[in-house]
Amino acid sequence: MIQITLRAARVNAGLTVMQAAKHIGIGKDRLLKWEKRPDLVNPLYQKRISEAYEFPIDAIFFGP
Repeated sequence: MIQITLRAARVNAGLTVMQAAKHIGIGKDRLLKWEKRPDLVNPLYQKRISEAYEFPIDAIFFGP
């Protein structure tokens, strides 16, 4: 299966960093950090991100 980056998923959803962070319930700085280091995102937030971006969780790359 092909996976896209966290940033690509956000852009694909048409969300700015601020909008996405608000939907997920985190600060923009944390989201920017996660976009650089997706391996830091715990499973609870992976689910929230998937829901906010309306993108399947297994299609977003959260690995190191």
